[in-house]
Formats: sequence, structure tokens, C-alpha cells
Amino acid sequence: MEDIARVKRRVEELRASINYHNYRYYVLDSPEISDAEYDELMLELKRLEEAHPELITPDSPTQRVGAAPVEAFGIVQHPLPLLSLTNAFSGEELSAWHRRVTNLLGGGRGFDFVCELKIDGLAVALTYANGSLTTGATRGDGYQGENITQNLRTVRSIPLSVPKDAPPRFEVRGEVYLSKAGFKKLNDERAREGLPLFANPRNAAAGSVRQLDPRITAQRPLDIFIYGMGWAEGKALPSSHWETLEYLKSLGFKVNPNVALYHTISEVEKYHRNWVENRESLPYEADGVVVKVNSVAFQRELGNVGHEPRWAIAYKFPAIQATTRVLDIGINVGRTGSLNPYAILEPVKVGGVTIKHAALHNEEDIHRKDIRIGDVVTVQRAGEVIPEIVGPIISRRTGKEKVFAMPGHCPVCGAEVIKPEGEAMHRCTNAACPAQALERIKHFVSRGAMDIDGVGEKLCQALFSAGLIKDVADLYYLTREQLLSLERMAEKSISNVLSSVEKSKERPLARVAFALGILHVGEETAELLTEHFSSIDELARASREELSSIPSIGPKIADSILAFFGQGRNKRIIERLRKAGVKLAAEEAKARELPLAGLEFVITGRLEAFTRHEAEARIKVLGGRATSDVTRRTSYLVAGAAPGFKLDRARALDIKILGEAEFLELLNRAVVESE
Repeated sequence: MEDIARVKRRVEELRASINYHNYRYYVLDSPEISDAEYDELMLELKRLEEAHPELITPDSPTQRVGAAPVEAFGIVQHPLPLLSLTNAFSGEELSAWHRRVTNLLGGGRGFDFVCELKIDGLAVALTYANGSLTTGATRGDGYQGENITQNLRTVRSIPLSVPKDAPPRFEVRGEVYLSKAGFKKLNDERAREGLPLFANPRNAAAGSVRQLDPRITAQRPLDIFIYGMGWAEGKALPSSHWETLEYLKSLGFKVNPNVALYHTISEVEKYHRNWVENRESLPYEADGVVVKVNSVAFQRELGNVGHEPRWAIAYKFPAIQATTRVLDIGINVGRTGSLNPYAILEPVKVGGVTIKHAALHNEEDIHRKDIRIGDVVTVQRAGEVIPEIVGPIISRRTGKEKVFAMPGHCPVCGAEVIKPEGEAMHRCTNAACPAQALERIKHFVSRGAMDIDGVGEKLCQALFSAGLIKDVADLYYLTREQLLSLERMAEKSISNVLSSVEKSKERPLARVAFALGILHVGEETAELLTEHFSSIDELARASREELSSIPSIGPKIADSILAFFGQGRNKRIIERLRKAGVKLAAEEAKARELPLAGLEFVITGRLEAFTRHEAEARIKVLGGRATSDVTRRTSYLVAGAAPGFKLDRARALDIKILGEAEFLELLNRAVVESE
């Protein structure tokens, strides 16, 4: 018994020692022992664990090498979405963001900024419970990501356990990356083995953490910088982002050493200029600077807009550019009939990525930039993502270049092409154009629309090419026998597809309205429309005046809706959707009975009982509407701690103001009424 106790003590001593030296080596870059001494500690621990497997724990340093290959990645739901950032590409755009934030905070309150380098890697979320790493996930779509826990456990700068004074459960967020040296070493090894080379460090990092075999990930020199706390339970957290980063360092997390705290926007500009000039000296790739409002209270007050936080912005470095030749200009036909020109280029590497095509937007843009077929042009990855042409190098023209003209007939179906008055885009006039039909189907099944899982772009293309579907309604009349006729469609896949199609019939009205693909009607507009019209039939019957009277619905959107429902083909599709059982109406009778129906709420300041998102969700469930702006239509302003200028606006308009306690009381009464 004493021997086991002694072995257990030694195992715990070894783990503590190895974790300490991992921290010195991988986080502080200041090792205290040689590699050989480190290897001896690890070898002793392995031997003891092999002799006493009952002592092996998931957070042991020996477990970093990874488990056996997994069959597929599981899905992790993010309790708090991993939002993307708004980009600024100039000092003017940064200043405009600063003015917006200042105005939203009332104008009279100063605030500090935290600046961090924007690492070009893969965003991940790490969840810890009771002192140990339990889950590691990719950003994914922001709401759910891939479970890559086993792979992330192999990244030595990620602690497998945290001190006892850490919160009981919490999540940190960071960027997994490969250093420039690590990337070169990896590609040199792949070249020697005759394997394809990675295009850039980010691709290499992303590919490394998404290996099905964690042992492969363990061989890659991956690293991480933690840039923030996602959420935490059971412990009060620092009141500023700067203090949060210091707290994360105290827990053993690796934070970028180049983070800085500033008081003015001019200091932020100087920080950005410094790294524009010195980015090549960094040991890793960075594509900009992330600027954040330091105060957590102000962050909560500012909240989010769409899928982006108002309190942070990515101030990007100038895009990397290259020169190449325009071989031709091609045309894609979109789901709304728009003819979208694109440049076909001589392949060229820009920022480590080979570019063969570039966006050209529309004919007016092509002529404004004077881009011609045969031109030598400057191309860039705008925002380091979308390739675009900056302009031609006129001095290199030979006289053989050709001026581009938009075709008079659709390149897919041959129908006449028109350019509606007041629009920049040319459009195919054939509503039954195959290109439009296929793009409409792809849009219809997408996650933000009907979210038909298992029916992706490839299956849409296969179904369309086989003549099994010609429009979105055909999806609901597919049979098992039809799907069996397609290549690579197994029984399980067919069952999944048919089940997903069936489930999609219950999607909310707003999702259906968005899925129909009405020109200019995005997700938010669809939500707005379905708040005023309780069915697709009501929306179809609406007049131009009724539509235009809705806030944010202008004449262009109104005309587009009228045009859509005026087409006989679209009416037939809607009738077939109805016949198939797709819900084309909201549960209006119930909605009108809900206690908060017809009431409009605006929330400002920090709430203690729940987040702003949770509060808005409760309002909607009870029939009310949550908006971001105080207007004469606002029924109540809910004022939490540190309210902003919206409080003054509400007082000026004589709008009822509720404290958090009063708001909670109102919600509780509404819940009782609704039961």
C-alpha cells in the first residue's frame, strides 16, 4: 500500500515538474533544463504509468501524443458564439469606427484600447472544467465547431490543467498557428517525402489540427496565443480586457507578448504603423491588428450588430499584391439572374496562395478601372481573403488588349440580358434559367435558410444534372428510388437526406421567406417582414405602399418583393411547397395571444441576471420585439448598469424606463399570463 502511495506521489511530482518546464519552454521561451533532462523526466513518467495504468489521467503530459485515430469529428455547440470582426483597411475606417463607438457610449465617456496582433492561424475555443481541459473546438460557423480536443491536447503550449483558483468552468479563445520556421521545417520534410507542400502557415495549421489521427498533429510544431475569455462560471472576472489577459497569463496561458494598452486612437494608429513596417520581423504571420475597447462593461453595453461585436475591429495590414495577366473575362450567373464577371488570370501566388481568378463586380467597375482582356494587372487579396484586381499596368500594354463588353444574351440559357434602371448589375430575363435555378436551390438548402442537412452543393448539382430537381419545391417530392439512382448514395445517406428534408418543413416563417431567394431580402429583412405579415400569402398580397411603410423597407426592396410574387412560376413553386407540407404561415393565433405582443423593447447597459442576448430572446418568446434603436415606437427602455446615451434619448421621448428588477417582474408576469 505504501509503495502505491509513493509511486502516486512521484507521478504527481513528475507531472508538476514536466508541466512547469513545458510552461518555461513553450510559453515563456525561457527553458531551465536541457532537452535531455526533460526527456529523462518524461521517460520516467511513462515507465511509471505503464507499470501502474490505473494512475494515468487525461491531463497527464504523456497523453499529449494523442489517442488512436477517430472516425470523424463530432460537433461542439458554442455556448457563446465566436463572432467575426469588422475590418478596417485605412485610418479613415478606423476613425469612423472610433466615432461610432464614442457616440454609442454617449460621447462624454473616454475609454482605453487594447491592441493585439491578428495572428494568421485557426481560431479555437478551449473549455476547462474542474481544473482540466475537457473540450477543444474550431470556430466553425461561430455557433458550432468541430471537436478537435484530442488534437489540441498535443499542442504543448495549451495547458492540460489549470491552477485550483481558476473558475470551476470556463472557456478561453485563441489562435493556433505555425511559426514561419515551423512552417518551413514542415514543408521541407514534406518535400523530402514527395508530399504536396502547404501553401501558407495558416493552411498548414488548420490542416494539422484537423487530422483524424492526433499522432500526426503531435508531430507538427503547432503553437497558440490565447486572446480572451469566452465565458466563465462561479467566479468574478476582471473588469477590463487588459486585466483579463494578465489573469489568463497567471493561469498558465500563453498570451501574445506584443499586446499593448493605449488611451488614444492616435496611439493605436502608431502601433499599427509600427507593425506594418516590422511585420516581417515577426516569427509568425500576422495580417493586422485587433483593436478592442478595454472596459468589459463598455463591451457589454456596445453589444453586437449582426455577427460582429461593436467593441472590436480588425485593422488590417495592407493587402499583399502581385502582378499577372488577364487571360479572359468569364461570366457567372447568380440565383437572382445577375451576370457576375470575373477575371481568368495567369496563375500567380499572392500571400502564399495561388490565384487563378479575381472578382470584377460589374461592367461599370471594369470600365472605371479600365481593365482589358490581355492586360498585365496588379492583383491583391482584399482583406487577405478575396482576390481582386487593383488596376492595369498601362505602361505594359501592347495594343492587342481587348475592351470588355457585357454579352447581350445569357451565357447559360441564351435569354436576353437587361440592365434595370438604377442598378449596376446586368440580369438574365429568363426566370427558368438553369444557372439561376441551381443557385436558388443551393441557397434554399443552406444553413441560414431551410438548413437541409446532407444536401450540400455537390448533391444539389448531382440532383439538378440528373434532372431529379428543377426548382426548390422538387426537393420535397424526391423518392428513395430516385436517390438510389445517383452514384455514391448509400442507404444511410438517403435516409439522412429524406429525414432532413422532412424536418425542414417545420422551419419558421422568416427562414422560409429568406430561403425563397427574393432579391434584396436577406435574413434580417426576412425577419422584419414576417413580423408584419403572418404568412407568405399575406406577404404576397401586400401592396407597394404597405411594404414601403415598414421601417428599413425601401422602394427597391418593395419592388423586388412585388416582382417576385408577380411571377407565375414563383406562385407555382409556393403552391407545391404548401402541398408538400412546408409551413408558410406563423402560428399567428398564438403569437397575438402572447402577453408582450405589439411591445417594442430596447436594452441598454449591463444586466446582472442574464446577457443582453438572453434578455432579447426572452422578449421574443413572449411575443415582444427587441430592437437596438430608441424611437417613438419604443414601448420600454430597459436600463441596466452603466446605461448609455439611449437613456437620455428615451427620457426625451417620454418612453417608459424599466430598471432590471422591474424588467424581471414584467417578464415573470408575462410568463404567468402565457401559461
